[in-house]
Amino acid sequence: MVSSGYESDTTVQHNAVTWQHYALVATVSMALWLLLTGSFDQQEIITGAVVSVLVTAVFGARFTIFTGFRFSWLAPLHILSYLANFLVALVRANFDLARRVLSPSLPIRPAMVEVRTALTSPLGKMLLANTITLTPGTLTVDVIDDRLLIHWVYCPEGMNTAQATEQIATRFEKYLSRFLL
Repeated sequence: MVSSGYESDTTVQHNAVTWQHYALVATVSMALWLLLTGSFDQQEIITGAVVSVLVTAVFGARFTIFTGFRFSWLAPLHILSYLANFLVALVRANFDLARRVLSPSLPIRPAMVEVRTALTSPLGKMLLANTITLTPGTLTVDVIDDRLLIHWVYCPEGMNTAQATEQIATRFEKYLSRFLL
């Protein structure tokens, strides 16, 4: 077997699934039900609640990815601040990439860069990787331990891991770490 050098033998230990995680799974299931049905009729809400509770009772222990969530009263506000920050970064990155595409004189220096993260949970790493990927000009290729391998459309010359982390991930990680491990 050929090794790419990015495999890892370490495993992340998951925290125990608590009643809070079951409540989160039920809430997310109910929210998805309401989004998919597009209706707030009493019958839909009752059916959604029953289905959500059944799905949570049967599969709740398998949703260990939610053990990376920090439960607090401020979590909803932290999620909203993350989403607002992500939206601003998304708009800026769209304009920057559009400008680079429409103006051939602007430099494009594609490169693979390594970024480090302080997030420890699989959920935190997944959301950081997806946030980076959804931002135009960057694409997360792989996640190994505390490192993310990212394809970057414009990488300034002489960029090291610390500088790449600062430019790409630190802003998102600051907001994600408020409600994720």
